[in-house]
Amino acid sequence: MAYDEELADRIRDLLGPAVTETVEKRMFGGLAFLVGGNMAVAASGQGGLLVRVDPAQAEELIDGSAVAPMVMGGREMRNWLRVAPEYLDDDEALHTWLDRGLGYARTLPPK
Repeated sequence: MAYDEELADRIRDLLGPAVTETVEKRMFGGLAFLVGGNMAVAASGQGGLLVRVDPAQAEELIDGSAVAPMVMGGREMRNWLRVAPEYLDDDEALHTWLDRGLGYARTLPPK
C-alpha cells in the first residue's frame, strides 16, 4: 500500500515555518519527514502516522487502539508509535502529533 498522499499534504501544510528545517524521504513504503537527518514523523505505507517520541513518554501515549507501538520486523520499536488514520481527521490532533515528533527529533544530534 502506498502512503496517504492527502495526509502527507496535510503534514506539509501544518509544518508551517518548520517545513524549511525538514527533509522528505521515501522510506519503508511511506514518506518520512526528517529533522537534522533524524526521522520525526512519517505518513505510513500501512496507513496512519508514525511518530517518533521520547521513549520515557511512549507508554503513557499508547491507548491500545488509536495509538499503538510501531512494529517492524516483528519487534516493537520503543520510541515509535503508530497513530490510526481515524485519529488524525482533525488538524489539531495531527498538529499535536507533529509537534511531538518534531520536538523529539530536534533533541537528537544531527546526522
